[in-house]
Amino acid sequence: MANSRTFWVALAMILALLAPLPAFAVNPDEVLSNPVLEQRARNLSAQLRCMVCQNQSIDDSNAELARDLRVLVRERLTNGDTDEQVIDYVVSRYGEFVLLKPRLSAKTVILWATPVLLLLVGAIAILVFVRTRPSQRAVAALTTEEQARIEELLKK
Repeated sequence: MANSRTFWVALAMILALLAPLPAFAVNPDEVLSNPVLEQRARNLSAQLRCMVCQNQSIDDSNAELARDLRVLVRERLTNGDTDEQVIDYVVSRYGEFVLLKPRLSAKTVILWATPVLLLLVGAIAILVFVRTRPSQRAVAALTTEEQARIEELLKK
């Protein structure tokens, strides 16, 4: 009984040690002294994609480019930029891809609507194809006259 309990406690401890913990990559030298600005910087950093990692925000990434972007965001905020101005500046330099949640624009609408439109075009094409193909009508039976004519031709 005690052996089993020890085993489970040891297993739980090992799993707890191996469990992934959130790794915030913000270095202490990057943190702003003003807590309000720091919170704004963190919120903005969570919205921006690391161009190296691509599936992480710059707040979570240890890449050098992510660090540079975090510093840039903090510099822009300390210079008095609004959140929108900071985002616009970063997007102007790196493109819309830098946003983890892209803005709604004509490009994104086209991007998301294209698969639906292609499915509709395909469904219409199949419908038109099915309706316009020649029907598979049953062939009418031969009349007695036609049957007699065939037999006459076969005898020759």
